[in-house]
Amino acid sequence: MGFTQGVFAALVADAAPADLRGTGFRFFNLVSGVAILLASVVAGALWEAAGPAITFAAGAAFAAIAGAALVVVKAPMTQKS
Repeated sequence: MGFTQGVFAALVADAAPADLRGTGFRFFNLVSGVAILLASVVAGALWEAAGPAITFAAGAAFAAIAGAALVVVKAPMTQKS
């Protein structure tokens, strides 16, 4: 988290209008917290149902999907500029 928190803070600060910056940070932290909670619940359920190997494989699959989505979404965004 030490590597990412500063980057996320800069991203939120750049994306939010100055008068709504506090709201932007609150919304970002709310969404992040809910996502972490859901991920933990899913990981716990997988661990109980299928064991640690499946849990780590699912984590790797989610990371691969996120990485692929980042490449697909990033490409059109860079072409606009």
